[in-house]
Amino acid sequence: MKNQHKRIALVTGANQGVGLQVAKELVANGVTVLLGSRDFGRGETAAKEIGPGAIAIQLDVTEQPSIRAAAEHIEKEFGRLDLLVNNAAISNTRKGDLSLQEYAKISRASTASLDEVRAVWETNVFGVLAVYQAMLPLLRKSTDARIVNVSSGVGSLTANADPNYPYHHFFGPVYPASKAALNAITLAIMVELENTGIKVNLVSPAFTSTNLNGYEGTESVEDGSREVVRVTLFGPDGPNGTFTRWENTDIPW
Repeated sequence: MKNQHKRIALVTGANQGVGLQVAKELVANGVTVLLGSRDFGRGETAAKEIGPGAIAIQLDVTEQPSIRAAAEHIEKEFGRLDLLVNNAAISNTRKGDLSLQEYAKISRASTASLDEVRAVWETNVFGVLAVYQAMLPLLRKSTDARIVNVSSGVGSLTANADPNYPYHHFFGPVYPASKAALNAITLAIMVELENTGIKVNLVSPAFTSTNLNGYEGTESVEDGSREVVRVTLFGPDGPNGTFTRWENTDIPW
C-alpha cells in the first residue's frame, strides 16, 4: 500500500480555520491527512487546496453513523490510524451579529439557552468522546499513536477561578464550560491510556481569527495554530499528558 510507510492522521473539522492549517502543515511534513468535514464538498475543496497527501472524508462528529462510516473507511484503506486530532468545535448557535461582549450577556449561567448549551456540547464534548471511541481500535494498530485534543485556555477552571484572569467575566456554560468538560474528557482518556503506547496531548490555540469567533480573534490562523501544529508533529519520544499553549507554555487545568 503506497501510504504504508507514512503516518496516517485524521483531523476533524479540517475544512477551515485551525483544522485546515494543521492539515496543511502535517501534509507539508510528509503525513497523509484525512480531512474530516461534515460537508464533504467543502472537505474536497480543502483537500484540493492542500494537494497530494490530503484526502477528504465525510465526518460529522454529532452523527454516529457518520463516525462509524469514517472508521470503517480508514480501516479498509489504511488499516490503522497514527494521529487523531480532535479539532471540530462550535462556539454558539445564536450569537449572530452580536459582539463577544454582547453575546456574553445572554450566555451567562442565568441567561444561557439550554438548547444552545446542548448543541455546543454535542460537538465539543460528546463528539470528541464518540470519535475517540470509534477510532481507538485503529490507533491501537499503530506503533506510534497520538491523540491531540484542541481545547482552549478559556476552559481552564484554575485560570477562570481567578478574578484577575482576562477572560474571567466571559466564563459561562456554553463554550467555555464545554472546553472545561472537554478537558475532563481528555483526562479520562489519558487515564485510560496511561499504560499503553498511545500518547495524549491537550492544546490551546491562540485567540485565532476564525469563523468560530466571528473573526474577532487577534491572531492569524498561521500564528494561532502554531502550538497545535507543534504538538501534532511530536515524534515517538515526544511528551505525553500535556496541556499547553504557544510556545510550550503549560496551562493549569
